[in-house]
Amino acid sequence: MRRTKLGVVALGATAALALAACSGDPTTGESGSGERAPAVEAGGALDLAGVCPENVVIQTDWFAESEYGFLYHLIGPDAKIDSSGKRISGSLVAQGKDTGVNVEVRFGGPAIGFEQVSSQLYLDPEIDLGLVSTDEAIQNSKDQPTTAVFAPFEVSPIMIMWDKAKSPNFHTLVDIGQTDTKVLYYETDTYMQYLLGAGILRASQVDGSYDGSPARWVTEDGAVAQGGFATSEPYIYKNELEGGRSYDVDLQLINDTGYPVYGQALSIRSGDKETLAPCLKKLIPIVQQSQVDFVSDPAETNALIIKAVQADNASVWNYSPGLAEFAVTTMKERGLVANGPNAAVGDMEEDRLTRMIEILEPIFTGQRKELKAGLAPGDLFTNEFINTSIGLK
Repeated sequence: MRRTKLGVVALGATAALALAACSGDPTTGESGSGERAPAVEAGGALDLAGVCPENVVIQTDWFAESEYGFLYHLIGPDAKIDSSGKRISGSLVAQGKDTGVNVEVRFGGPAIGFEQVSSQLYLDPEIDLGLVSTDEAIQNSKDQPTTAVFAPFEVSPIMIMWDKAKSPNFHTLVDIGQTDTKVLYYETDTYMQYLLGAGILRASQVDGSYDGSPARWVTEDGAVAQGGFATSEPYIYKNELEGGRSYDVDLQLINDTGYPVYGQALSIRSGDKETLAPCLKKLIPIVQQSQVDFVSDPAETNALIIKAVQADNASVWNYSPGLAEFAVTTMKERGLVANGPNAAVGDMEEDRLTRMIEILEPIFTGQRKELKAGLAPGDLFTNEFINTSIGLK
């Protein structure tokens, strides 16, 4: 689990106007005008009909949120929010044009019983692509192999944070490791085994009982450190905790400790690569452009995301306009969403995958988790569908 229900923030005037732009009745599962965007020219670069599945199904690892805005940005004005089915669907749109196929973005985390996305890909053959981080791909490389085809994050937003007021002398995780400060994290987070093995933190101070709730942090009044996402918890803990509590935090990205994971990479079942290749050759550049367009102008897509979360009264997840704006701003300012070395968005570097294998092979071997024999970076990713001319300006 990554997160849990925290607080609810009332919509401001700006957000209300944005929501009105994609108006509909969330109780009926309908959103938007119900009309498809204008069609693209048949056979053109944006025409996916007859090349891709009629309904492109994408599995995420959490509820709707701005970190995955590039996926929701693909959904046209006929978007339908299905709260009971935990998904948003509609025509797949590229640069305002209907590509001739539909797209369905499914929620993960609690919505799929906290199954890993790689596992879900193999449980449900209807799913075409899913968000799989590098460490998960390595972990399941033998029995549930996946191949990443697009990296939405150049730098993973996973981090550990601390309260500035309580710990003014902390600047990095090395500083925390020189103290007895407790560090809360999800027990299944592989990066912690790396931090312990590298001597950055000590086994006596880490606590894997964190369940996504701010309860322990609040009980300790910010005297602990805690894992999370740089794009969410810092804002929530400052602005959205119940009871009016507020904490101004600092953080270090796990990436900056020497753990160069590609977070939530868009991936396929490795065995499907040949079959999906004609589709991916056209689809992935569309996804690249969607990422560029979303971070440049996120308002309409963020409104859809917020509306989808609000429509699901049974969800454990809340999402406010302030949090959505913070997420996009943080992704840009911290370089979490950025071009790779060749000025393209979404490509992956072989050296980083090599390093992740070097880090994780002994960890998983020690846990008696069998990996693919002779696992190499090329087993985990491909850049062949990336258009190197599409990047952030």
